Amino acid sequence: MTSQIKKFSSRWLGTLGLFCGIASAPAEPWKFGVMADTQWTCPTDPAINPFYKDPNHVAVSIINQLNQEFIGHGVKFVIQVGDLTENGADADIAVRSAAAQALYDAGIGFFPMRGDHETYSTDPVTGLGNNYGIDKFRAEFPQTQGQGGHLFGAENFKSPTLVSADLTGMSYSFDYGITGNNVRILVIDEWVTPGKFVPAAAYPYGYSIADQQDWISGQLDKVTRGTEHAFVLAHQNLIGENHQDTLFTGYANENLGMQNAFFSSLSNNLVGFYISGHDHIHQRSMIQSPDHQSSVQEIICASDSSKFYEPKGTADGQWYGQKIRETSVSQETNTVGYYIYTVDGPRVTVEYYSDNHGGWGSDSSYPVPYPPVGSPGATNQVTPDFTFVKKETWGYSQNGIQKLVAQGAGYALVDDTSKAVANGETGYIGTTAKILDGINGSAALDGSGRHLTKTVNTGWAPAEGIMASDIFTLWGMADLTATKDIYVVSISFSDVAPGQTRKGGVGIATRDASGNWVNAVSNLGVDKKFVKGAYNPSRNFVLGTYGVDSKTRTAWAVVNYPGEFAVMTGIEPSPGQNN
Repeated sequence: MTSQIKKFSSRWLGTLGLFCGIASAPAEPWKFGVMADTQWTCPTDPAINPFYKDPNHVAVSIINQLNQEFIGHGVKFVIQVGDLTENGADADIAVRSAAAQALYDAGIGFFPMRGDHETYSTDPVTGLGNNYGIDKFRAEFPQTQGQGGHLFGAENFKSPTLVSADLTGMSYSFDYGITGNNVRILVIDEWVTPGKFVPAAAYPYGYSIADQQDWISGQLDKVTRGTEHAFVLAHQNLIGENHQDTLFTGYANENLGMQNAFFSSLSNNLVGFYISGHDHIHQRSMIQSPDHQSSVQEIICASDSSKFYEPKGTADGQWYGQKIRETSVSQETNTVGYYIYTVDGPRVTVEYYSDNHGGWGSDSSYPVPYPPVGSPGATNQVTPDFTFVKKETWGYSQNGIQKLVAQGAGYALVDDTSKAVANGETGYIGTTAKILDGINGSAALDGSGRHLTKTVNTGWAPAEGIMASDIFTLWGMADLTATKDIYVVSISFSDVAPGQTRKGGVGIATRDASGNWVNAVSNLGVDKKFVKGAYNPSRNFVLGTYGVDSKTRTAWAVVNYPGEFAVMTGIEPSPGQNN
């Protein structure tokens, strides 16, 4: 048996199991994409900008590049979290709709929502205009009502029509995927409508979260919704970084009861993330409810426009002291980016991609000299060809745990498969995993000067093939910085194949770039060192060290990356490295 073990397809075994009485495996993982605001704030007049790629103040030059990224990733659908346009006129909304055609042609759905900019063509005093963009939005995007030919497998569309007919197709939910590997997407529109105008926090609001809360809670109910996962999306932030208005018809210190009820509905129903736009900043945070009884991870999406914002300091008066409810996890500014969500049974992995240049100017300064033109500071206001690179990966599992790890704090944790079994999942051997050693060594700050905290999540999948343990997944051990923290993972094992676990020894394996299972320390670029016996922190905390403790039936490894780990046979020590 070689140290490199080819990946063993449990999904093929699941098909075979239909004939052999073995429990079938879960469906294949699938992906969806998320993008943010696409306003164009540079000249569109061909006399000024001869390239003229962004008509009607819609960032078509950016949208076109993102479409190709989503197609390349093989996503099933894309969601845009509002501000489809700069000015919200009917012709502008039509331009944004047409720019989604490449997705439709590739069999990919597109599900948008209004942002504040879609309401701008109606005068709030006279009421004259285009009905706050609602009529044109519905005409161009009938899929938000489950109509038209662009559903591509999305189903079960609902809107809070009992609250108001104004919300039909504006706030909406839909499902995608098969049982055990599916999601409910819930989109919230809180903007002004013909039936309700509430001026607050610099924007006209419509039907509030409180107005829609019964519908929201009903759609998220984990007992009745019939989906493994749920995600909630709206344009406005729970607590932003630049914009100080919130989802809750006011600033962060207002309508606290409304906030508490909303946070509780998300937390109690295991909503994975709250996803928003509006701020044109990539930001991940843990946000607590005002009563500190609930929390949710908020993802504010990076800009997909010619507009970028900078964070406002936490002492700014219009935060009204509410920034204490936010734990900053990750931040990147002045970049164009997008997100890929992979759904794999109880596990969800999120990848954040952004351009490898960054540092873009905003509005009339966009982009920056790239490539250089003219004198320093000159700009051609033409979107460059972006090179998108993966900057960050995180995730969670319905059968795992989450731990917030502050800078300088330890990663130590313990998790096992009991939660997976209690959830009704089958096929598990019964495994315990631990983080034995390692600290969050990052010193990174966000734009407000706050130390960033890491969210470490765990998850489980059943053993495959000749594995001697179930598969343990870790997310959150890395961040946007170059810091790679060293830590020690330990996993229990058992003899699932008698006579096999001693052939060549056992050890912790992980997947390489090709999906093959290999020794977890073989891809670190350092010498491997095998140890017989338990991990000793005073001797063994050296990257590339790994071992097996036969007394406790555990394997351990010193690594510096997150991912999937399992104990397997064929992970033999290098000759002469036993001690």
